[in-house]
Amino acid sequence: MKQWALRVLKSETVLVIASAIALISCFFVHPDKAYLSYIHYNTLAQLGSLMVVVCGFQRIGVFHKIGSSLLSRVHTVRGLVLVLTALPFFSSMLITNDVALVTFIPFAIAVLIMAGLQERTFLVATLMTLGANLGSMLTPVGNAHNLYLKACSLMSTGEFMAIMGPYTLASALMLIAVIWLAFGKDGAAGLGDLQANAIEESVFSPQPDKIHPQVQMGPCEGWRIAVYSALFVVCLLGVGGLLPQWLMIAIVAIGFLLCDRHVFSQVDWGLLLTFVAFFIFIGNARRIPQFYHLVSGLVGSYPLLTSVITSQVISNVPTSLLVSGFSSSWRQIIVGTNLGGLGTLIASMASLISYKAVVKKYPESKGHYLKVYTLWNVIFLAVLLILAFVIE
Repeated sequence: MKQWALRVLKSETVLVIASAIALISCFFVHPDKAYLSYIHYNTLAQLGSLMVVVCGFQRIGVFHKIGSSLLSRVHTVRGLVLVLTALPFFSSMLITNDVALVTFIPFAIAVLIMAGLQERTFLVATLMTLGANLGSMLTPVGNAHNLYLKACSLMSTGEFMAIMGPYTLASALMLIAVIWLAFGKDGAAGLGDLQANAIEESVFSPQPDKIHPQVQMGPCEGWRIAVYSALFVVCLLGVGGLLPQWLMIAIVAIGFLLCDRHVFSQVDWGLLLTFVAFFIFIGNARRIPQFYHLVSGLVGSYPLLTSVITSQVISNVPTSLLVSGFSSSWRQIIVGTNLGGLGTLIASMASLISYKAVVKKYPESKGHYLKVYTLWNVIFLAVLLILAFVIE
């Protein structure tokens, strides 16, 4: 029993903490009918449907195939790093930063080993993690908390992207500049014959609190790609409010029951439960006068800065749920929680994916990786915060 509890705590840390604080809040505000109004059902429906479809793509190896195809066309170290960084940057806009890093960090480590560039692993992994966190902030589907904030703010997808567009563009230019200065035009050996099956799965073992991408179904099947792409469009229509949520769920569920029912056992349902726990905590917290006045005063005065600072301690997903309960300054909350994913290792929980993958391969160098990661994250955060103060 003790071993099971420790295993659950380690694998589902955020869920356990969220559940604990939700339970504690119930002693201050006893359960009643108002609890039902706490839950943002549309966010859960959209996030769950997207996770199922993305997991389906992962199981047929689509993302690895795209990555290996692109890398087989580069012949310089600079080009290699540009492609490796661009993969999570752009893919995270559609498949979330978590999934982008789960997919491409192990891929990159294997590629760097093949190219004889192991000594650049820490910087490349850091740039890829930055790319995933920065690219994902552009779209509502890039981050779980973006879906929630878009729904709460009643913004259209276009309005949301217009807010984050300048920061995404600035981030892309910064990443290109760093890569251009840090890497040369030297040839990168061993990339011409790169294939998706060259990836060493031992580099990264999937975490129970993340979507599992490792169960492969063999080569990409054209009909599956077509069906899953159609289901992804259905999810986008649901997120955009052009399709009823119940119909979106029904279409996605029926689609995968017919195509690959094993997907449902691979999805991170714990993430949805984590959202439910935070919804309960925040709903109760708003009904405690002392807590409400304290937090609302702080968030109301400095929503952007409070979002960034709080994210450094509890990560940006819980922060977005917390601050949104005490302020309607949606623009600054959206910017603050997205930029707040930079900085410390736990500012964005997705960053732990890169850390675990790198440390698993190079356990003796975890301290060095943390230094490299923190240095570049602080630099990017500082520059983007200056931009935010100018724009906002």
